[in-house]
Amino acid sequence: METIIIEIDINNIDEGKIQRCGRILNQGGTVAFPTETVYGLGANALNEEAVKKIYYAKGRPSDNPLIIHISNLQDVKPLVKDISNTAIMAMESFWPGPLTLVFNKSNLVPDIVTGGLDTVAIRYPSHPIAKMIIDKAKVPVAAPSANLSGKPSPTKGSHVINDLMGRVDAIVVAGDCNVGLESTVLDLTVEVPTILRPGGVTKEMLEKVFGKIDADISIIHPENNRAPKSPGMKYTHYAPKADIIIYKGAEQKVISEINRRANELAAEGKTVGIICTNETEVYYNTGIIKSVGSKKNMRIIASQLFSVLRDFDETNAHIILAEAIEEIELGQAIMNRLAKAAAYRIEDLGR
Repeated sequence: METIIIEIDINNIDEGKIQRCGRILNQGGTVAFPTETVYGLGANALNEEAVKKIYYAKGRPSDNPLIIHISNLQDVKPLVKDISNTAIMAMESFWPGPLTLVFNKSNLVPDIVTGGLDTVAIRYPSHPIAKMIIDKAKVPVAAPSANLSGKPSPTKGSHVINDLMGRVDAIVVAGDCNVGLESTVLDLTVEVPTILRPGGVTKEMLEKVFGKIDADISIIHPENNRAPKSPGMKYTHYAPKADIIIYKGAEQKVISEINRRANELAAEGKTVGIICTNETEVYYNTGIIKSVGSKKNMRIIASQLFSVLRDFDETNAHIILAEAIEEIELGQAIMNRLAKAAAYRIEDLGR
């Protein structure tokens, strides 16, 4: 397949290029485009054959549901059975933005989009290019992250090109994504709104609006027969080529153990990667050392995590030793992604 690269300047958006992307989607094609979270791979959510192209391009398991993206609030009603007062509060508080809401789906939504579930996940992105492309498509757009299944999600156009060139009809290149982690997924089909995937909208932010919020971010192994209700709940995700081990605990214990293990592996002739923060980077001197940012700014760490994981694929690292991030507020979403990338290989060194 020939893939068209469409470069768009977010500060001077070319209407003609936006219309071209919209036409491709409307006619059953696939377009990768930026959102505020990560780059997404879009197709007409109401066209089964178009949606199949997403699964094929990504190599994505067919029981892994997709998120439908819309460009205005009126687009929700035809896709769902009902809109509760809780849903209205969520939409008024956080849309457009990095929050996906799970509703009971209407008959209009094909089963292929929802992985056979009776629920549908919907998001109204805030990224201007994403909104404009979806609006010009004149259809709701199913759009998982624009990467090969299992790899770190793309936050740069170059990441998408590396993964999907020759697999999709068009790739929009338009700078880096600001949030850097996929959207928070909130299930509204249960009595208490429940987080199925943490993201840029944190539990603390949701609690300010709703009061009580539950969280279901437990591990669901591939052999489990439970169908995933949200993307990212079942399969290994976000993994670079090298294996990852995460170390958590008191800072000095973590630094000491990573240094000890890095030196041990280097003595065995292996190239070691280390993921750390600006505050601890100075304490490491073995292997390929990459900081994800300062502990004082979780937003920066979130925006850089996937890019750092992808950067390691350009190295010859055999194994990556990573510092854990404190699991408060946005740190919970960061650790959710890092733990999945490490296939939950986490060593707790204690306090």
